[in-house]
Amino acid sequence: MEDILRRFCAYGMEYKDHEGYTHDWVTLLPAVQLAYNTSQHYTTGKKPALVEKGWNLLLPVDHLKKNLLTIYPTAKDLHEMWERACDTASKCIAEAKEYNK
Repeated sequence: MEDILRRFCAYGMEYKDHEGYTHDWVTLLPAVQLAYNTSQHYTTGKKPALVEKGWNLLLPVDHLKKNLLTIYPTAKDLHEMWERACDTASKCIAEAKEYNK
């Protein structure tokens, strides 16, 4: 942590974001803390937030992922869906033939 802060903090240093706002290093400390706590560490093999709290912190991107649909189902799931669709179609055809006799 000391090494991160030493590299990150410099007196008088300012950063400009993509919208043109200027930040000094103090305003960016929460971002450094979040990055540190949500990255896996070599010594423990775990994220510090998981070690301390017992659960992983949710990042903003995690909330976005919840609303995504599975675009590419696995081959097994696709095969099962296809078999169910074929069975349903066969039953519907058989019922239609019986009805139209």
